[in-house]
Amino acid sequence: MLGPTNTGKTHLAVERLCGHASGIMGFPLRLLAREVYDRVVAAKGAHQVALITGEEKIVPPQARWYLCTVESMPLDREAAFVGIDEGQLGADPERGHVFTDRLLRARGYAETMILGSETLKPLIRKLLPEAEIITRPRFSTLAYAGPKKLSRLPRRTAIVAFTATEVYAIAEMLRRQKGGAAVVMGSLSPRTRNAQVAMYQSGEVDYLVATDAIGMGLNMDIAHVAFAGLGKFDGKRQRRLTLAEMAQIAGRAGRHQRDGTFGTVQLGATEQCAFSAEEIEGLEAHRFEPLTQLVWRNSALDFSSLPRLVATMDARPPRAELVRGDDALDLAVLKQLAGEPWVMERANSRLLGEKGLFRLWQACGLPDYRKTGVEVHTRLVARVFRHLTEGNGRLPEAWIAAEIAHLDRVSGDVEMLADRIAAVRTWTYVTHRPDWVDNAATWAERTRALEDRLSDALHTALTQRFVDRRTAVLLKDLKARGTDALVAIEADGAVAVDGEVIGRLDGFRFTADAAARAGEQRLLLAAAERHLVRELAHRAKQLAGSPAADFALVSGAQGGQQLHWRGARVAALRKGRDALTPRVELDRAVAGLAPDDRRRVQQRLEAFVTEASARVLAPLTRLADLADSVSPPARGLIVQLVAALGVLDRAPLAELLAGLNRLDRQALARNGVRLGPQHVFVPSLLRPEPTRWRLALWAVAQDQAQLPPLPPPGRVSIASDGLAADFLTVAGFWLVGPQAVRIDMVDRLARHIHERRDGRTPFIPDPVWAASLGLSGDGLARLLRALGYRPRLVDGAPHFAWAGRSHAGRRASSSEAVPDAGGNAASPFAVLAGMKGR
Repeated sequence: MLGPTNTGKTHLAVERLCGHASGIMGFPLRLLAREVYDRVVAAKGAHQVALITGEEKIVPPQARWYLCTVESMPLDREAAFVGIDEGQLGADPERGHVFTDRLLRARGYAETMILGSETLKPLIRKLLPEAEIITRPRFSTLAYAGPKKLSRLPRRTAIVAFTATEVYAIAEMLRRQKGGAAVVMGSLSPRTRNAQVAMYQSGEVDYLVATDAIGMGLNMDIAHVAFAGLGKFDGKRQRRLTLAEMAQIAGRAGRHQRDGTFGTVQLGATEQCAFSAEEIEGLEAHRFEPLTQLVWRNSALDFSSLPRLVATMDARPPRAELVRGDDALDLAVLKQLAGEPWVMERANSRLLGEKGLFRLWQACGLPDYRKTGVEVHTRLVARVFRHLTEGNGRLPEAWIAAEIAHLDRVSGDVEMLADRIAAVRTWTYVTHRPDWVDNAATWAERTRALEDRLSDALHTALTQRFVDRRTAVLLKDLKARGTDALVAIEADGAVAVDGEVIGRLDGFRFTADAAARAGEQRLLLAAAERHLVRELAHRAKQLAGSPAADFALVSGAQGGQQLHWRGARVAALRKGRDALTPRVELDRAVAGLAPDDRRRVQQRLEAFVTEASARVLAPLTRLADLADSVSPPARGLIVQLVAALGVLDRAPLAELLAGLNRLDRQALARNGVRLGPQHVFVPSLLRPEPTRWRLALWAVAQDQAQLPPLPPPGRVSIASDGLAADFLTVAGFWLVGPQAVRIDMVDRLARHIHERRDGRTPFIPDPVWAASLGLSGDGLARLLRALGYRPRLVDGAPHFAWAGRSHAGRRASSSEAVPDAGGNAASPFAVLAGMKGR
């Protein structure tokens, strides 16, 4: 039965197979044999169906139907039906001789069916003149769609490349642009390949990247086939694909009666990646040059001696339609080993007879799954043959165990896992030969289990490397706007669409996943914009009804003074009419809400700032209310004190202070105002929380984007470290040399000294003063000088005496010194350090 791809030939052949009492069918791939085996088992039962491939053998005692690779067909069995799939592969330089042998020799006693392309028809007529040729037309049309950029390829496209490197590179590009792709290559194990195909068929990904292995038997829902190249290396040279090879691949587009298209993908390739007009016409019309010859090799082998065996295999074809191909791997290995004296000796051993030579030929048939080349593979075959012709004629179990243990690792990248699977397939082939291995069934089960584990690991590695499920989900989501995707927001703010985390939602601000690429970021933001509208509206409603405990003023951040709701930033404070009435500016994320939601959020945040500042800074509110009931000097003082957020230097206020009457002073005292020697301030506002608010409001009024770190709570003195005097004043500290002292503690010390001293009589400072202020001796000396006291020597002992109001407030330099009893200069710290218990 001949015809192009997509004609249902294989399906019909399987029906014919099942319609007979027994049957054998050979396929070009282990994968296809397994696929059809599963179908026949479903119809006939596992006890009646056998599977034979190089690496797998399931042969129940009552088996009647055999599904095999072409090489593994049991030609010594009699069967009612014999089928051979992809018969045109008889022209293949490497495996063609096997297909040709089956075409010429394999027969069912009731029916023999050869499936292939129409290019095989002339040769079938000549080689098998008695055969009935049935041609089946393609169910759908195949049309040329021209070249396309990778980003413009339609969904359900298969991109075909001809090296693993190209396949991986294209799959990586598709991952970035389209969310990923499934990968199909001839080197993959059937289990891995099935898993990748299932991922494509289920719609998890919309693109497939494959080698020309896709051209045989893989029935998938492919709408378009894009060629990444039109040339391949055939083992000897780089050449252009034949028209039949192009058709085999392009024919995968379309299914049943669904039309398909083909073309090329533009990847910066050379000019050869373009179809000629003749090729396009031939592919669309399914019109190809017929095959004129099939590859043949003599199957009547002479095992009487090694030279005769080689000679029979080098025999000339009996007909002009048959041609000897290049030496296949098994013959090339045989010829290599024929030059080894020990091989010749064992192959021609009288003790072994023909069995020795037959065993040599069997060993040469060991496939080179790892593609190591003739030289390397010959060494492995030689070792196998050596073991088969010595001792008990079996491969040592210790060797097999060691090789399997070395491969039993599921770590590594795609290439490493694929290489291990290829190596395991070698041992799977070996352990399926009971005449080579003791306990063959046990070893076969171990190698099969190992291949399955490695195959699963390879599928996982391929998926992790070439599939970005999140991008795929987002692309589908954007294309299917009529559907509702499942959106979940976790407790930690993670946002997931159909189970894929796309970013975080903190308050109203959505942040795309930091690991996303630039192109993917746009998809994530678009998805968030679409799916989070309801959630953001819901949060706006929650914010509008939230209690004050849900809000916080966050000071000192890089973004200025911020308002947070439930730990997430929602607004910032900006300069307003005065320091106590800043303006609330919504974050951009909040500003994007619907107008009504935005208005409610704005009102609630403004209310929080008003309420919180009135509560935390209540003394300032009371002072503002007092202004109308006092004298003009007191009113002026109150206005300045409120504007300065509760702390003023005293010196510039001398005139206003002089104008205060007794009632003014009493009213100010009742409202918490302290008229200190250096500052006018409200002590209750120096507590940590009021100080934090005052500094934040001061920074907003001064348009300062960032505040220095706030003084630690409880500290009465700090290192100034270049801090601005204005900042320190609002923070409630007085700058004295390299240190700053809290102004209420300065006021307390000044009052204490005033109560203790007798006019201008010198006094000795109490060392406890320095400890209580967290100052060194030098620091206390500087503070006393700033308060208007000067060091004196009385009877040779250092004292301090009041120098008058004109000296108070002048900052003392750290270099100022006090003369000691001998008239030499000594630091204030040295003077004070010498005072003991005075």
